[in-house]
Amino acid sequence: MSKAPVIILGSGASAAYGIPGMPQLKDHLLSIACPSTAKPDEAAKWSEFQTKLGTTDLETALDEIRLPEFLTQLVVQLTWDYLAPYDYDVFERAIIDHNLFPLTQLFLHLFNSTRRDVHVVTPNYDRIAEYAADAGKLAHYTGFHYGHIRARAITGHMRVHVGNTEARTVNIWKVHGSFDWFRDRDDIVVGLPVSRTRPANVFPVIVTPGIKKYQLTHDEPFHSIKSEADKALQNANAFLCIGYGFNDAHLQTTLVERCRGKDVPLILITKSISDTAKAFFNSGKCLKYLAIEESVSGCRVYSKNFPGGEDLAGDSIWQLGEFLKLVIS
Repeated sequence: MSKAPVIILGSGASAAYGIPGMPQLKDHLLSIACPSTAKPDEAAKWSEFQTKLGTTDLETALDEIRLPEFLTQLVVQLTWDYLAPYDYDVFERAIIDHNLFPLTQLFLHLFNSTRRDVHVVTPNYDRIAEYAADAGKLAHYTGFHYGHIRARAITGHMRVHVGNTEARTVNIWKVHGSFDWFRDRDDIVVGLPVSRTRPANVFPVIVTPGIKKYQLTHDEPFHSIKSEADKALQNANAFLCIGYGFNDAHLQTTLVERCRGKDVPLILITKSISDTAKAFFNSGKCLKYLAIEESVSGCRVYSKNFPGGEDLAGDSIWQLGEFLKLVIS
């Protein structure tokens, strides 16, 4: 922790607050009938997509069934409409409980020094990291100006100052977009206030699974955000991954390069370590790692010296709050 790790938040970090993941989103999409405004060929393609989705995961279905633009936009809108209200519920909880997020405690610990910046990289759409920074009275920056209608900060990194001193800032690089990013009728991307429902006349700026995401991430604001995320990963002295499954190719390449080339330590805490993560650790590309997942006795810990894992009875240190009790005095 003394190395000020770059924090990588995966879907497991959101699940802890009741925000559904891809399996639940899949079930939701399966329940949606094609809109009556769809053309016959679009309705047929939606039926084909749902048939495929019933037999596989969402990313594979969207990879194999190339949806027309109308249906691609429908998936984005349905994704936002289904998931964003759960994020808003977390926001309402955060208003009355400033101790809701162990992530706040982590941020404050990392700033217990002369450090002015902490970097968070995440493919999540939700605003858990932003709320956690707010709860700690910390500034946060996501690539946009401040205010109610936030333009992208195209000309450089925005900084809040307290007197003549730069405020401690949590930089949150959201490589797949955010629930509060929207594209207006002039194709301009703006950040808007927290809301349970989509504002009228704007379109959500989030990247859903499937082949389309590799095309969209070359566009703005994703290109600039990915560039900043890459800088953070490339300069990291350590990584702390929370609920991350190592399934995102956008982050994986840079992460592997840094771990392999500079012998950078990595800690993963998660409810269940994914097969992709286990393959990464077993590949030998990360020489200094500690991976912790839930087990019947408490948790199971993996490292280079214990690649098969060892059970530790007692506290559930795969959860961030319990983990911080162990590492923060």
